[in-house]
Amino acid sequence: MLRKASAITLSCFFLACSGSESAAPAAPADAAADVMADAGSSACDKTSAASLRDCVQRSALESDMQFVAKPRSPGSAHWQAVQDLCKSRFEQYGFSVNLQNYATGVNVVGIKQGTDKASEEVIVSAHYDHISGCAGADDNATGVAGVLETARVLAGATFSRTLVLACWDEEESGLIGAEAYAAQAKSAGSNIIAMYSLEMLGYFTTTPNTQKIPQGIDLLFPQQYKEIEAAGFVGDFLTLIPDTSAAFAAARVADHAKQIGLRTVTLEITDSLKSNPLAQDVRRSDHAAFWDQDFPAMLLTDSSEFRNPNYHCRNGTADTVDTLDMAFLTNNTRVVVGSTVDLLELK
Repeated sequence: MLRKASAITLSCFFLACSGSESAAPAAPADAAADVMADAGSSACDKTSAASLRDCVQRSALESDMQFVAKPRSPGSAHWQAVQDLCKSRFEQYGFSVNLQNYATGVNVVGIKQGTDKASEEVIVSAHYDHISGCAGADDNATGVAGVLETARVLAGATFSRTLVLACWDEEESGLIGAEAYAAQAKSAGSNIIAMYSLEMLGYFTTTPNTQKIPQGIDLLFPQQYKEIEAAGFVGDFLTLIPDTSAAFAAARVADHAKQIGLRTVTLEITDSLKSNPLAQDVRRSDHAAFWDQDFPAMLLTDSSEFRNPNYHCRNGTADTVDTLDMAFLTNNTRVVVGSTVDLLELK
């Protein structure tokens, strides 16, 4: 998640992220990963959003997490390896792939064409870059793994609307990759009905008083604050941050979460709050680039440094896979998949 100095405003609650780096290893090639990749969604029950949701595999997420979670600042060997992984996985699952080379980076975009409503697009995305000297497991290997698992599960299904999957570049440098894509989409007249930004989805704790709440949230979101307070300020929920135009998508996520017993907290950002100087931290991930172009967009996050003490490997900590909760990541990915199917309209 994009770094920001401010730490006292409401906006700080909604964010994610931005040494030397060794040569990158090859993409996951262990037998289990190969079997899952070759299978695609062939073994999934495609009769409903719930059945596709439940096809999400923890083992597939863990395999991709182990590969992605290494330092990968733009231009480094592992940055290239993760970019290549996004491209090869999208191709393997039958998506048309576009490498968007803009001035300073590369976005990897996979497209699964819809049928009768093909002009309407749903985007599920995550940034693949990180900062030097930090593995970036939560930030944002979790998001990349979620996008790749979405590709696997939905590969064999047919939808009315078009599914766009994306691995964004240079989020840590200021949302640069997402801004390049959103500006191009606006210029092209794209009809994006919802954009999901998957940003830090793996840190979970039931220890009381581990979920930090920035000043002001009790006033702007009193009901949500009371719920968090009543639970003892534990970090056991997925935070949904849609703008008003994407609130319908957040409602679908919350509904699937309820079905599988995943706790969520939704903070809907109105147009007036979106542009409020006191709430600029709500803009700290790639969804903000789409807000700026008037596209419906939503951030899904574990709340970044307001829960995860290892954010950006500050103070000598390590943002590594072993610090995360794979069951939480799996459930978060499931509700992304289920709600995305709802929006795409399964045929």
